[in-house]
Amino acid sequence: MQTILVDPYPREMKLIFTPKKLQLLKKKYQLINAPNKNKQNFYEKNIAKADFIIGQPNLPSSLLMKAKKLKAIFNVESNFMDNMDYEYCFSNNIYVLSTAPVFAQTVAEIAVGFTFSLKRDIHQSHLDFIKGQEKYGLEGNKGSSLLKNNQIGFIGYGDLAKNLHPLLKPYTDNFFVYDPWLSEKQLRDWGTTPCSLNKIFKDCDVIYILATITNKNQNMIDHKLLNLMKENACLLILSRASVINFNDLIKTIKKKKIKVATDVFPEEPVKKNDPIRKEKNILFSAHRAGALTEVFYEMGEIVFEDLLLLSKGLPPRLCRKAELETVKSLRSKPVDVN
Repeated sequence: MQTILVDPYPREMKLIFTPKKLQLLKKKYQLINAPNKNKQNFYEKNIAKADFIIGQPNLPSSLLMKAKKLKAIFNVESNFMDNMDYEYCFSNNIYVLSTAPVFAQTVAEIAVGFTFSLKRDIHQSHLDFIKGQEKYGLEGNKGSSLLKNNQIGFIGYGDLAKNLHPLLKPYTDNFFVYDPWLSEKQLRDWGTTPCSLNKIFKDCDVIYILATITNKNQNMIDHKLLNLMKENACLLILSRASVINFNDLIKTIKKKKIKVATDVFPEEPVKKNDPIRKEKNILFSAHRAGALTEVFYEMGEIVFEDLLLLSKGLPPRLCRKAELETVKSLRSKPVDVN
């Protein structure tokens, strides 16, 4: 029987796997659970037994050298982090996998909801009605506009954008992308136009921030780009908060009429007295775009199916594989809340 070291924090196995699937996992594999403390000692003692790891522990080469049986590490936090010797893993045929693909559809769907709320001020109209300050008809639609024929900008064109793009196609064919990790031919073949950040912020009516965080793009979206935005243009932040300079964002919306929705923040949970809470032109969501029970269970499904493939000597097909050329550049901050 093959052995799995179980260390999914901040997730829990009961969050990831249905009771039935967890029972099946225990039947097919020997599970050894990592403790909450003294993890270094745990891995020193047990990593030689491991065929697989479910989790994203710190794994320097000194530990990995003892993992003679290790076939794959399943990162169920879903963001590749700078916490293991990736070069050693690649050199020794150890897959490093992420469950990130499960979040693409759920984030894309809520992004569409945010978009319509920004375009038509749905959230503000609701609040006005509760306060008895509603405006009827045309008066209640000042600053509103259609999504039809809008120019759409994607900052990053990974799983999230690939799922969001077809949901927006009924409204427009004008899609522009900035993604330095993809070729121009790929982007054109996918029905988008590759272009610069400046062009996207200057020309697009709706801009989606969908990029992962790297050692090169922290605070990339600053006042210079934000000030290029058209009046009533929409900015939706759905990926990593560190890509945005939030101080510049707040300063910009105080003097420029743009609309913003964000699901992520530089510090979470956001402090109760954080001044961002007072900004009226922001639609807030508390890092909940991807968090659905059915989505977490899908995470368990793709881990389980890839475990079965790997156990038969076949490559994984469902989880995302780390790429050595890019994974070393990633600087994702671990999540604290599921």
